[in-house]
Amino acid sequence: MRRKLVLENGLVFLGEGFGSMNECVSELVFNTSVVGYQEILSDPANFGSMICMSYPVIGSYGLTDEDYESKGLTVSAVVCREYNDEPSNFRYTHKLGEVMDEQGIPGISEVDTREIVRIVRDNGTMKALICDEDKPMAECMRMIVDYNPNNNPSEAVSSKKVWYSRTTNPSFTVVAVDCGIKKSIVKLLNSTGCNVVVVPQDSTVDEILKHKPTGLFISDGPGNPELCSNVIELIRSLKGTMPILGIGMGQELISLAYGASVYKEKVGHHGCNLPVRCLENGKIEITAQNDQYAVYKESLNNTELTITHENVIDFHVMGVMDLANNVIAIKYSPADNIKEASNVFNRFAKLMKSFGGNKNAKKNRY
Repeated sequence: MRRKLVLENGLVFLGEGFGSMNECVSELVFNTSVVGYQEILSDPANFGSMICMSYPVIGSYGLTDEDYESKGLTVSAVVCREYNDEPSNFRYTHKLGEVMDEQGIPGISEVDTREIVRIVRDNGTMKALICDEDKPMAECMRMIVDYNPNNNPSEAVSSKKVWYSRTTNPSFTVVAVDCGIKKSIVKLLNSTGCNVVVVPQDSTVDEILKHKPTGLFISDGPGNPELCSNVIELIRSLKGTMPILGIGMGQELISLAYGASVYKEKVGHHGCNLPVRCLENGKIEITAQNDQYAVYKESLNNTELTITHENVIDFHVMGVMDLANNVIAIKYSPADNIKEASNVFNRFAKLMKSFGGNKNAKKNRY
């Protein structure tokens, strides 16, 4: 079915619809990853976003039940150059278009995604509409102007109840504050010897301490971190009482708790080919990033935080630490290879071990 993508600046792209035939207005961002569209489209940090994939072919390996980062797809719409509805992958269980249709998520293909990416890169993130080709432009623009995004998407994706992820022979118990946590991050914590207790972002200090944690983890998530005031207060209250690790938006929340400030980036970082420099040893890591907000570097000057990593391209803050209080945080997604001593999970485990470990970890099986 012929559909169109209408941008906030009035540009129109005609294409073919796939997935749901619903109309959708949301914020348009692009992602430069070559693989991993299932992980991207199910990442809670992308909740409510319209994702334009710069890689030309999407859908070619379908969807696999084990590879979701959350319970389902979290995006509001998908834009791609070519949609492949005939997956070639022995692991696939569903086609992308079928799941999008079931979940009411529209998609549009056969559009020039290279041009769309350049427009967003040059002009910044903008609102966009996917609708039928014959919808009047005046009505399209009115819908875009009237659109108001969710004020606190992190609250929307946070779990409403406590849930657990256990590992064999645990060494630590980590409480993870869910601002939009990914399943793969929980698995990596398990791989580091952590029993993980995932709690809602509105949990109190007492609710966290009753689990007798060895460490506290602050997850990534969507939206403006300044709206997560409860999590910021949690970090302030628990700083120094146990090691704390933050990833993605967790880094921004830790920075805010220390008195730094954040701002919304023009485009953000969305992709898996972004270089980050470790300031301690000069080593360059090629990382995956997915963020729309950043920490003002100058605002860290009068805090207890030290910058540990920076983006090689634009020098944005990619990592901070406060070793006096056993707090570390990175902005990018950590590598799956936890065997490296420099991996952030290993550093977190080392902090927890030096802090006294968890004498109750093996018997605390919930």
